[in-house]
Amino acid sequence: MKTKKLGWTELEISVLGLGTSHLNGGSWKVTYRPDEDKESIATILYALENSINWIDTAPLYCRGHSEEIVASAIKKYRKHPIIVTKCGRLWNENGLLYSSLKPASIRKEVEASIKRLNVEVIDLYLIHWPKPESELVEAWVTIADLVKEGKVRYGGVSNFNTQQLKKIHAHHPIAVIQQPYNMLNRDVEKEILTFCRENNIGFMAYSPLQKGLLSGKFTGEKMKTLPTSDNRKTNPYFTEPALSKNLSFVEKLQQLSMNVGISVAQLAVSWVLKCTEVTGAIIGAKNVSQVEELLVSEEVTLSIEVVNMIEKLIRMLG
Repeated sequence: MKTKKLGWTELEISVLGLGTSHLNGGSWKVTYRPDEDKESIATILYALENSINWIDTAPLYCRGHSEEIVASAIKKYRKHPIIVTKCGRLWNENGLLYSSLKPASIRKEVEASIKRLNVEVIDLYLIHWPKPESELVEAWVTIADLVKEGKVRYGGVSNFNTQQLKKIHAHHPIAVIQQPYNMLNRDVEKEILTFCRENNIGFMAYSPLQKGLLSGKFTGEKMKTLPTSDNRKTNPYFTEPALSKNLSFVEKLQQLSMNVGISVAQLAVSWVLKCTEVTGAIIGAKNVSQVEELLVSEEVTLSIEVVNMIEKLIRMLG
């Protein structure tokens, strides 16, 4: 698999990374099944054996259990992958989410993540969300201190706007930025990608399939069967009138992908990878077959004609 240098760092990452937010039931699950853990570990190992060299996780996912799954998998693998995890979003004793970027909270989180991951140092440690914004600078200074102390190799952020990036970058260089990027959500093209290019910062695109909408397998009927706890129930891309327009867009992509000889999901991921500022894209997967399908994406080179056709379809969305 192709690799790219992650911005100004010494890390070389594969252009595809494995996201773990969907493993063993996803972010909001409270109880876990051993058979699901077994499938999750097999999924991670399959990705690593097929040249994916970084794994993205967070304490938010499965209430910390995602990091434990990652630890169980990597101890079975011959080479240690690059680990990305995060801080700032926590569960309280009542099972409710809250945000904290206080130095003491971050230090407690990093120690817990190191223990769950069974590592001595975290390769990439990210502020998950810029909340509360009033604590951003002290949080970033804390991460800079953790780098100096050897607990973290590089610091990064996720879901920040340009103003927030500039505010913290002045205190310590940002190694990587994670933001959603796909055919339907191109917000990062306005300023974020330029900021990355100008400051030699790595960019990891998450949600290249827009929460499954661009997988080619999501339908209006499936939307009706989603549980009320599924955050897509209130996501603007999945609510009308946007949902019908987006599903119509995917139908048109179906024909285009068939002409190219790949699946819609592969087309969507390869479209993200064509962007020169994208260092790597996170593919979320629940099982081996999903990883297997998306691995093909990095081998696809989209022609100018196909790219122009996709742009035309996107413009038709309005």
